[in-house]
Amino acid sequence: MTTDYHCELAWLGGDAAVSDVVVRIDGDRIVDVDVGVAASPTAVTLQGLTVPGFANAHSHAFHRALRGRTHAGTGSFWTWREQMYAVAASLDPDRYQALARATFAEMALAGTSCVGEFHYLHHQAGGAPYDDPNAMGAAIVEAASEAGLRLTLLDTCYLHGGIGIDLDETQRRFTDGDVLSWATRTGGLGETPTVRVGAAIHSVRAVDPAAIEIVAAWAAERGTPLHAHVSEQPAENEQCRQAYGRSPTELLADHAALGERFTAVHATHLTDADVDLLGRHRCWCCLCPTTERDLADGIGPARHLRDAGARLTLGSDSHAVIDPLEEARAVELDERLASLIRGSHRAPDLLRTATEHGHASLGWPDAGRIEVGALADLTTVDLTSVRTAGADAETALGTVVFAATAADVRHVVVGGRVVVRDGAHTTIDVPAELAAAVRAVLP
Repeated sequence: MTTDYHCELAWLGGDAAVSDVVVRIDGDRIVDVDVGVAASPTAVTLQGLTVPGFANAHSHAFHRALRGRTHAGTGSFWTWREQMYAVAASLDPDRYQALARATFAEMALAGTSCVGEFHYLHHQAGGAPYDDPNAMGAAIVEAASEAGLRLTLLDTCYLHGGIGIDLDETQRRFTDGDVLSWATRTGGLGETPTVRVGAAIHSVRAVDPAAIEIVAAWAAERGTPLHAHVSEQPAENEQCRQAYGRSPTELLADHAALGERFTAVHATHLTDADVDLLGRHRCWCCLCPTTERDLADGIGPARHLRDAGARLTLGSDSHAVIDPLEEARAVELDERLASLIRGSHRAPDLLRTATEHGHASLGWPDAGRIEVGALADLTTVDLTSVRTAGADAETALGTVVFAATAADVRHVVVGGRVVVRDGAHTTIDVPAELAAAVRAVLP
């Protein structure tokens, strides 16, 4: 079935929006893009700025239950982690599917078309596998399908409670016991036209060097994305240097993890040598600014990474906020706070980070652009709200990136299917499902 969308304004990858763009979709692909043409009587009109769908390159869906419950008071990442573990302990496949479905639907409302789920909650409490050893992964896959998102399931290897530390009671749910058992279980996951499977190394704290090399080889043999938490906290760097005499990035490089399919998540506390390694290997670096500021993690060296040759992507991680536009502008605004310099990241570059780059890092290089042959993902942002009123073709990109929010997203198409219409999800009562799913998992 062919559908024409007439976009009042569209971003086609340049430095400014283009007026009167007709995007023709057949099935799940864009088959034609015409510029400067009037709407036909049968075209669907999209008022506002239409951009490619956003990619959320780093998600832990079950963390959504923590919103509003972990922000007050004192503490650190490590005290927050104990609260997160309490939620993890309460989940089973049914509860996980309900929470992930509602969380992914919230992402859709925010304009997201694809999510990378960094999945390590594999087994029952105590560590025993379910009858289906991939029951929790299957719950995530079903949740994404029902919410209308494309998914990369980043199945995560998790073997240790820290460097030289045994797993605690909750962490036993995360582990397959050894890396070969991880590879066997993960090999049982299937792909579909809307689901791809990638690999993840939780961190150098949780995966030893020999296992890092095996996970990296598994991903290389299959040509899949490989992600890892990298240098989120100074304590991680200190522990890694004490144990191995190397930074986490250097350790990953030593064991063949770095490359064009590798994504370093957070990459906050890096040395100049780390930045050079990530740049020379053309790695992706996934920044999660709303989580990094919520957890007091710090501000990553985004400009230095980009200038070294690394490519930036974005994630909402713990879902303290689900708003791709907030994540995008935070890259620039946080840089201003750290460097006292304005204008390191332009609006078109931030949009590319939120769209094309994120999709490519998740194994979808044919998404994230409005062009012939690309997957048919469109997100339309209102230009008449109190945040965006007054924008025109010249100022639309800057207005959307630096002022609009998820609340301004009006229409979302994923793979040719309308998922959000007039600001509402087409099949899910998202606030009601979120409320019910969060209540069901609170300890």
